[in-house]
Amino acid sequence: MSSREPHDDDRGGLGGLGDLEAELFALGDSLDVPAPPPADVAAAVRARLTTGIAPTTPAPTTPAPTTPATPAGRPLKRRRGRRWAVVAAVVLAVAALTAATPQGRAAVAQILRYAGIELRLGGAPVPVEPTPTSLPGERAVTLDQARATARFPVRTPGALGAPDAVTVSDGGRVVSMLWPGGLRLDQFDGTISPYLWKQLGPPFPEEVHAAGLDALWIGGAHPLGYIKREDGTSVPLRQAAPTLIWETGGVGHRLEGAGDKDRAARIAASLR
Repeated sequence: MSSREPHDDDRGGLGGLGDLEAELFALGDSLDVPAPPPADVAAAVRARLTTGIAPTTPAPTTPAPTTPATPAGRPLKRRRGRRWAVVAAVVLAVAALTAATPQGRAAVAQILRYAGIELRLGGAPVPVEPTPTSLPGERAVTLDQARATARFPVRTPGALGAPDAVTVSDGGRVVSMLWPGGLRLDQFDGTISPYLWKQLGPPFPEEVHAAGLDALWIGGAHPLGYIKREDGTSVPLRQAAPTLIWETGGVGHRLEGAGDKDRAARIAASLR
């Protein structure tokens, strides 16, 4: 996909979302699709965006006094909600088209960097064989030690109680908590370059909106690994169970092993 600079007409088409527009153009640059793509791909993506983000009720002309507004006069909450809807629509549209076209099935496409995770879409992912590989510098700590070491506020899910084990990795960039039955919560710096990667085939991520949470649910087992910061090398870790991923306050989260997305969302919403 060729890159280009955004123009005034383009900004108007997205409702003047500013930095979101830049992110979407960057997203386009990162796509690795054999050229030329099928003629119906652009039309299908455009249709998904149109139907996926259209508001159900007209936007108010003047924000309520109690709602923070942006300089453009749009309620901040509505703009954030629209931002999520645009990003999710792009992700799900490209995911569906990658699976539906020969060009998509033939290529592995990096389609999204979200919450410190790089999601890669391709054909049937090759399972990762169990290895002794672990996150860089991973070591067991107490919860208090993790909070003192981490570069971000470390939270615990009230729905689960105290974890059985806690580890810190990469000099405090990642904190992992583990419970019986393979339940695992990773919290990490989600504001810089991606740290973890996931290779995905069907089923593709689903949007989850519950208890104020905006997240993506990956419903099938999938290969998981980390990306070396020194040279960008992809290092396989293991085969991951279904996972919920989201970002809050610049902190990325991945909750693995909850069983289903409803339980995962309840656990995520209980973070304190």
